[in-house]
Amino acid sequence: MAERLGYIGLGKMGLALSRALIKDGHAVSGYDTDPARLKLLKEAGGTPCASAKEVAERSDVTFSILLKPEHIEGNLFGPNSLTEAKKKGLIHVEMSTMYPSWQAELAKKLEAHGVEMLDAPISGSHPKVDDRTISIMVGGKREVFDRVHPILKPLASGVDYTGPSGTGATMKVVTNLYVNSSVALLCEMILLGERCGLSHETMMTCLRKGSVRGAMLEQTAPRIMGRDFAPRGAVEIFVKDMGMAVKLAKEKGFDLQVVKAAREMFQRAEAAGWAKDDATRVVEVYEGKDRKG
Repeated sequence: MAERLGYIGLGKMGLALSRALIKDGHAVSGYDTDPARLKLLKEAGGTPCASAKEVAERSDVTFSILLKPEHIEGNLFGPNSLTEAKKKGLIHVEMSTMYPSWQAELAKKLEAHGVEMLDAPISGSHPKVDDRTISIMVGGKREVFDRVHPILKPLASGVDYTGPSGTGATMKVVTNLYVNSSVALLCEMILLGERCGLSHETMMTCLRKGSVRGAMLEQTAPRIMGRDFAPRGAVEIFVKDMGMAVKLAKEKGFDLQVVKAAREMFQRAEAAGWAKDDATRVVEVYEGKDRKG
């Protein structure tokens, strides 16, 4: 059944998801500060809006995926924001990767304005939106999840309810802890193999038959081997997400050793000016290229 949906933030993920929702037959309105992104939405069949408020006025369920907390709060509260629309029965799905307690608090603030919220971060990069193999982890009230689930289900290989507000965000932090650290470990593995004279073909043939085989190997190893740093998951995002994992673990009474060590390598990549490049560029930190003038 077609729905009236809105999307705030039309970056790579937001635009890809908006296009998928349009293909599913929904009426999608969207807002972004970049006019070029609004034009792309219109070309895909969506309706560009001048503000988050206008998006909310045109929608029954809104979504956003943004990089920074201040971007989210600016679009949800204050002048020309989502809550300024005073839309009865509005549901907001926050898909940005943010700290769990922050997401839970955001849900409370929106509820005070009569808006129900789900935290629903995504595992998977924007190309996986196109082939619908992302996974979505959703925290919030069960009845709100049940209302939105039919919209989310066609977008992903899995849409899972994780519990109360903030638990979707927690599951994303736990997921990224593994994914981010694995990129660094794959760099170490491949670079050592290269230095020992193993060909890429030999490594991939053997690794695909052993216990290393899996999605991370297939998605990431060829990019490391080819030194393909076109942005998919940027270095700066890895630094942010791994920082959340370290902080959350400390709150729960223990230190993450592997994640901290891996994060230091991504921080070096960021300091070298590679923040917007794909996280696989961390292999050049291992090669010492970040320290060459």
